[in-house]
Amino acid sequence: MNKHSIIHRPIDNYAYVCADNSVNIMIQTQKEDCEGIKLIYGDPYDWSNKEWRNVKTLMRKTGTDQFFDYWQVVIKPPYRRLRYGFELNDGVDKIYFGEGGFSNRKPKDVAFYFAVPFVHASDAFQPPSWVKDTVWYQIFPERFANGNLENDPKETLEWGSSEPKADNFFGGDLQGVIDHISYLNDLGITGIYFTPIFKAYSNHKYDTIDYLEIDPQFGDKETLKQLVKVCHDNGIKVMLDAVFNHSGFYFPPFQDVVEKGQASKYKDWFHIREFPLSFEPMPNYDTFAFTPFMPKLNTQNQEVRNYLLNVGRYWVEEFDIDGWRLDVANEVDYAFWRDFRRVVKGIKPDLYILGEIWHDAMPWLRGDQFDAVMNYPFTRNILDLFAKETIDCKHFVESMTSVIHRYPSSINASAFNLVGSHDTPRVLNECSGDKRKVRQILTFLLTFIGTPCLYYGDEIGMDGGGDPGCRKCMIWEEDKQDHHMLEHVQKLIALRKNQPLLANEGDLSFLPVETNSNCFAFAKEKEDKKILVIFNLSKQAESFQIPALFNRQTPIDLWNGKRVHDKQVQLEAKGFSILQFSN
Repeated sequence: MNKHSIIHRPIDNYAYVCADNSVNIMIQTQKEDCEGIKLIYGDPYDWSNKEWRNVKTLMRKTGTDQFFDYWQVVIKPPYRRLRYGFELNDGVDKIYFGEGGFSNRKPKDVAFYFAVPFVHASDAFQPPSWVKDTVWYQIFPERFANGNLENDPKETLEWGSSEPKADNFFGGDLQGVIDHISYLNDLGITGIYFTPIFKAYSNHKYDTIDYLEIDPQFGDKETLKQLVKVCHDNGIKVMLDAVFNHSGFYFPPFQDVVEKGQASKYKDWFHIREFPLSFEPMPNYDTFAFTPFMPKLNTQNQEVRNYLLNVGRYWVEEFDIDGWRLDVANEVDYAFWRDFRRVVKGIKPDLYILGEIWHDAMPWLRGDQFDAVMNYPFTRNILDLFAKETIDCKHFVESMTSVIHRYPSSINASAFNLVGSHDTPRVLNECSGDKRKVRQILTFLLTFIGTPCLYYGDEIGMDGGGDPGCRKCMIWEEDKQDHHMLEHVQKLIALRKNQPLLANEGDLSFLPVETNSNCFAFAKEKEDKKILVIFNLSKQAESFQIPALFNRQTPIDLWNGKRVHDKQVQLEAKGFSILQFSN
């Protein structure tokens, strides 16, 4: 066995406490290098005749990626203390692996083994229980609906009369959302994620002027209170977007620094390298990216911390929002986010805290900062396979297997899965206009683990290139909407709601995929119930062989309601099938 590829540490995704005081343990080995693994475990104080008493249990291979096999097991220590190690078998030899390294014989010294000193319920990562069953809908407020012409900015254009630009306005507002709640309800939406609604200069509002005021073009605080109430009355959660990494150029404290320079009492609110301030060709103060219009806030400064923590507190206390989405969250210090969590969770314990992080986010997901992050690795893999066709099914399955084994299962259940947003081209554009591909992507999104999010208008086939093209006005004329796509999404959301295995119950695994295969499938299992979701990437119809493990039961195709009596499923070109197996 290749010992260099055997990886385990008693932290994070490798060993974590679950809500029922059980412990999930994972180890990874070189791909196809190990035939089986047993976990050796026991209580560190349980001895008999000078021998440490322990037991063995088989671990289950839960996935394989390009380089590694992943093995997991869940155990429940009777006294909540645990020492454990691994017996690895390659079919010829056995080796033992623990905190003390490797051994060819089973060590008797308990100090050789890994330790979970005590299983505390408070150590279990527990995001709000409602999140895993939520289907989100992202709204860019300026472009969703104009419900109040009286608060339109000057030079507001007629709704949808021209292409979106970085500096034009169409009058979208909060009243427009209230007016269309029935549309969202009929679609099956149970959560709305709003991009920023606070006072700002631009149409996107990520350049905040006042964190404690609604932008006048969107309405006022009474309108927001009414919106939250209407949403809650219709079973819809509300999540707002906060930009704490940077402010806007016209944020009064920054304007004070612009005016007074080093004499400004706010000079330490920002990361200024020298005075006087210069803006071109490169600002001499830290910013988001290199834009001089978004100066970075100094969250190490106590006044800044107090101000921003008060912002987080205010909108939860006064408006009963259900979540915060945090922009550029990875560039703000960990200590600030720990304080932020304590403040907002102290008011509303089941508030959802979502961070925008594009890379490995484990440091933010240890229960002391965020409940989830935006799952961009999910997005990239989905678009590379279905839309761009730059990877094949085997590569996709291996990449997704790596993604889901990167985090504990409780984190995967609350991961914010998306396939498009205000920052990216529309999914229809990514698919070069092929609506069959879009339907496959939305099917995967709404049947996979995690909490899925639709970008406004994708459900009716809206198109648009990268920012600002992806920010077109919502199409409300029914004769211009793609009703086939709309019905497809409605049906998927209803299935997800009625079939818990299509949401976040059960164990998920991908079926093995042969090289050059045009089909792939993933399974969700809980007790005697199984669901198999199958996709055909080919431009031609394909047949998919149902694995022998599933053949003991006659499945029902949940999409068309028919029983499948053959051992093969016939899939349309660019099609899919959702099969349910149960005794």
